[in-house]
Amino acid sequence: MIQALAFYLFALVVLLSGAMTILSRNPVHSVLWLILAFFNAAGLMVLVGAEFIAMLLVIVYVGAVAVLFLFVVMMLDIDFAELRAGFVRYAALGLLLAVALVAEILIGVGAWSAGGINLARRAAPTDAAVPNIEAIGQLLYTRYLFIFEGAGLVLLVAMIGAIVLTHRERSGSRYQNIARQNARRPQDATRNVRPEIGQGVQL
Repeated sequence: MIQALAFYLFALVVLLSGAMTILSRNPVHSVLWLILAFFNAAGLMVLVGAEFIAMLLVIVYVGAVAVLFLFVVMMLDIDFAELRAGFVRYAALGLLLAVALVAEILIGVGAWSAGGINLARRAAPTDAAVPNIEAIGQLLYTRYLFIFEGAGLVLLVAMIGAIVLTHRERSGSRYQNIARQNARRPQDATRNVRPEIGQGVQL
């Protein structure tokens, strides 16, 4: 009974916060509603026994992605009135995406009503006694090791590409000369003086 109440509570909050993420006029409020949706989705994952996915939702999505969204929205000078003005122009694309999402929901409901999943026919069956995190680690670093490393390389290339594309040469910038700094002697940097009373220090 408690699990059912927790499920309906988390599901209701996820639906409401997702709707408020779209309907909020203030983009900061939208990001905060999105964070609430992520937290409650993590609660749903805990209920079904997928604690690793719940941890990823909290650490990766809430701790990194949503906070990054929040910083971008708060720090960049974005003209949201101009963005809203182009809503009608993209209404057809938004409607197409909405139809696709509804179709996916209907397919998911049909798959759920078709019956349970045969666990023996899974692509990577695991022992029920092995915890989720341990099972995921065993699969990632054995069967899917090269795919996992390939994904890491793709992210590395994407990061380097973003840095190269956004790098700008600035005129008048002063850069460090490490060799010159290391060659500098203490007596060249300081000077011992004994000023007279009432006389200032000469720079």
